Amino acid sequence: MKNALRTLTILTFFLLSSALTFAELPIGEIPPKIVLEGDLGGRLDGTPWSSEELVSGKVLVLFYVDPDESDLNNHVSEALKAENFPEEKYGSVAVVNMDATWLPNLAINIKLKSKQEEYKSTVYVKDLEKTLVKKWGLSDDNSDVMLFGKDGKVLYSIDGKFTDAQVQEIIQAVKDNL
Repeated sequence: MKNALRTLTILTFFLLSSALTFAELPIGEIPPKIVLEGDLGGRLDGTPWSSEELVSGKVLVLFYVDPDESDLNNHVSEALKAENFPEEKYGSVAVVNMDATWLPNLAINIKLKSKQEEYKSTVYVKDLEKTLVKKWGLSDDNSDVMLFGKDGKVLYSIDGKFTDAQVQEIIQAVKDNL
């Protein structure tokens, strides 16, 4: 009985540990370079996108989203938009994990074009092969939000749904780094 209880306790610990593993980018580091082009994806207009663009002299927020989870952190993008940060100092990038959904690319493209109209200054990018999941270790089938400093270093990184406190934290981080 004691051995069975010990085994159950160890098994529970490992299951909880793996369930609590987060795929957030390391704070203070520049993630490895990624180029999305051709079969890997790119901008909505078909041109390539490089993560080197995150070193722009601006504070940038990057949303990496599974289309099935596209509304999960809308409250974050709305809160950031409401702050009206100056476009010469702040920007946003939305990378869509196109391979994480059963939805057809045509339907996603229509929605992305609509989003581009709503968020005109946001750069929209398609990741057709889960490149950011594979190379940056971001969580798949989720909504990841990262904040990059002017030098391209990660200032803030959360995977999954933001709490109200986390929304305030990322807004403050933007303000502190403008």
